[in-house]
Amino acid sequence: MTEHMENTEKKPAENQVRESESDWDIRPYLSIGLVVFIVFCCCIIVVCVLFRFSAIKGAIGGFMNIAQPILYGLAIGYLMNPIMMFIERGILKIVEKKGTKNKYRHLIRTLSSILAVIVFILVIAALLSMVIPQVVSNISHLVDTLPAQVNSFIVHMSEWRFGNNEITAYIETYLTSIVDWLEDWLRNSILPQAKDYAASITNGVINMLNALKNIIIGLVVSIYVMCEKERFEGQSKKIIFSVLPSRAANQVIQIFHTTNNIFGGFIKGKLLDSLIIGIICYIVLSIIQMPYTLLVSVIVGFTNIIPFFGPFIGAIPSTFLILLSDPLYALYFVIFVVVLQQVDGNIIGPKILGDSTGLSSFWVMFAILVGSGLFGVFGMLFGCPVFAVIYYMIQKLVTFLLRKKSMPLETEVYIEATGVDPTSNQLWYDVYADDHTASLRKKAEQREKEEDKVD
Repeated sequence: MTEHMENTEKKPAENQVRESESDWDIRPYLSIGLVVFIVFCCCIIVVCVLFRFSAIKGAIGGFMNIAQPILYGLAIGYLMNPIMMFIERGILKIVEKKGTKNKYRHLIRTLSSILAVIVFILVIAALLSMVIPQVVSNISHLVDTLPAQVNSFIVHMSEWRFGNNEITAYIETYLTSIVDWLEDWLRNSILPQAKDYAASITNGVINMLNALKNIIIGLVVSIYVMCEKERFEGQSKKIIFSVLPSRAANQVIQIFHTTNNIFGGFIKGKLLDSLIIGIICYIVLSIIQMPYTLLVSVIVGFTNIIPFFGPFIGAIPSTFLILLSDPLYALYFVIFVVVLQQVDGNIIGPKILGDSTGLSSFWVMFAILVGSGLFGVFGMLFGCPVFAVIYYMIQKLVTFLLRKKSMPLETEVYIEATGVDPTSNQLWYDVYADDHTASLRKKAEQREKEEDKVD
């Protein structure tokens, strides 16, 4: 009897041990393993990017060449979306009176997309028909009159002397040697190798036809993109909400919205700004009867798309062209470009672009230099908005971490800070900190107290 009772007392104890063993949770260890695996993969990716960047860049370039029609379609659809929405609203107002708005909504969207693409084609064709003949005429005139213009420039140099005969003689000799070298190059290099250049021209024509084919396919793709953009947006959100937790999904959606605002505001604003600058340049140069007016205006307007460095890039070849015709006009043009870019940077640009990127002048220059070094011309064009998105994501992460530590968000508060308290996360300041920093600190503390009350 006593043995039976002892056995019954031991069994619950053994059951408790087994239950405790069965309750062993493996999830923390899986989380640690997953974090280690992700960190390991990130390290491999960083090493590959650092030591195999050329191969990765080549693979990305190959993929871009294959996906060119899709990329063209996405770009055209993105740019033409406001025009499509404007046309669609106009048609819906007409159809709404007849009570058939919902019945033909899909048909109206398709028609609006096709009309937007037609508008895009007509605008490009009109611009090319106006600009190309004049540009070709200017270039032909430049080629025909180049030796005479160089001689005229040498005569101007001889008359002015600049107070230094040696410098003038050196410039005359240098320009004369350039003209002689060009003539010798045309006669002895270009003409004997006409067959090779014909083959190169054939390849160029094939590449041009291939690019034209991609653009045509891209126009068709843009119609589908504009017709189905809401569906694509819904599918993307569906995937994000299914994969990520709710808070992380909301952050991703917000980042996508901000990216759209940054890129949309920057690209559309820059195109409009460059068009206005080109028109102003053409009007002013026509009034003062500057040589190569249209060609120079096209160069200035086109290069103005590139932030910060664009005006200087466009001014250099334009100044050289005008310099060959008349050195005094070249000086006038340099002064005009400086004034025009000041007007653009302080009046026209801020009115059109606003603060679309949120970057300071230093970070704009940094983004353009890095982008041009990595991806050439496209890096110069899109380096600024891409870096603005990265800057925004870093800013969001820093704000989240500071809020988690209950620390102030204003950058000015940290300028005079000498450290932070390890326990309370309060900033330490030197006794000689100025009154402005102290007032900013008090405002930050007061705002945090108000936010705590609201929470």
